[in-house]
Amino acid sequence: LQEGATALVSRLVPPSTPADRLAGLLRAQKLLHSLGITGWQDALLGAFSGRADPSDAYATAARDGSLTARVTGALWWDRQRGSEQIAELVALREKLSHGRFRATSVKIMQDGIAENFTAAMTSPYLDGCGCATANSGLSFVDPGALRRYVAELDALDFQVHFHALGDRAVREALDAVEAAVAANGRRGNRHHLAHLQVVHPDDLPRFAALGALANVQPLWAAHEPQMDELTIPFLGPERSAWQYPFGDLVRSGATLVAGSDWPVSSPDPLAGIHVAVNRREPGTADERVFLPEQRLDPSTALAAYTAGSAHVNGHDDAGTLRPGNLADLVVLDRDILTGPPEEIAAARVERTYVGGRLVHAR
Repeated sequence: LQEGATALVSRLVPPSTPADRLAGLLRAQKLLHSLGITGWQDALLGAFSGRADPSDAYATAARDGSLTARVTGALWWDRQRGSEQIAELVALREKLSHGRFRATSVKIMQDGIAENFTAAMTSPYLDGCGCATANSGLSFVDPGALRRYVAELDALDFQVHFHALGDRAVREALDAVEAAVAANGRRGNRHHLAHLQVVHPDDLPRFAALGALANVQPLWAAHEPQMDELTIPFLGPERSAWQYPFGDLVRSGATLVAGSDWPVSSPDPLAGIHVAVNRREPGTADERVFLPEQRLDPSTALAAYTAGSAHVNGHDDAGTLRPGNLADLVVLDRDILTGPPEEIAAARVERTYVGGRLVHAR
């Protein structure tokens, strides 16, 4: 079961307690530190599809010192409502932010996913015979309303975290950022578009022009069954070639940010860097390279997971090795920048430090 269908069984699971949620957060933190992750953005704070809201766990851990990572929380935008919820988001930002946890982002789901034809596209999906259908996916928030909402959130110094997977959703999100810049000027709120599976070539230069950050999940940019069986046949050859355009984004001047979308897929940054560089899954026997012109060099891929991730979360004193910066450091068992690119995913994290404090040792 995927997406909303999980509610068919999740409603039968006993509700979690605050102690459960705190234990789950600390277990997740231990795992993420073991993978060399010193901080993250949690894109799902608030009640959604019966899932437990981890906000209370973050607030508790931030106050009692058990939160060793630096975390930005993205407050969920209820697409059944409008601007009236913004006052509630402001109150939540004030209530939850403490120490290493800041609830300064708002997550807007603008579309769905390509595999079930809900990602919003500028042209219709194809059917099994290669003919155009009447379905171009879903824009969950009316594009005109989206522009107004984002301008309001920007004026209040919220960062907007868009789920934008199809090329129409990407365009609608960029239009909303453009509207915010026109209304408020450039406020430096680092709005970012996550996933970017299909980006129309016309929209590539708009990221740099608008200061919108490209938040990519490199692990997905490879040949595997969901791509080969559930996506490419229904996008067609032209649109399939617009998928995960990491190289084109970099060449257009966009700032690249890298993440995982965990728990949807593995949180391991080394696996993600491996795919960004090789455009093949680690350990696969499949020799095909997925859109090789979109490969990144190892240095650029690593920067997206370090300086890029720090930048999107507002930590300009992290993500790079400089005197005076935060000592958020990861020690690997090899140099992934000079070793064989096909062995990047085999690297292991030896030690992880946050603010100079050892939080993981292998």
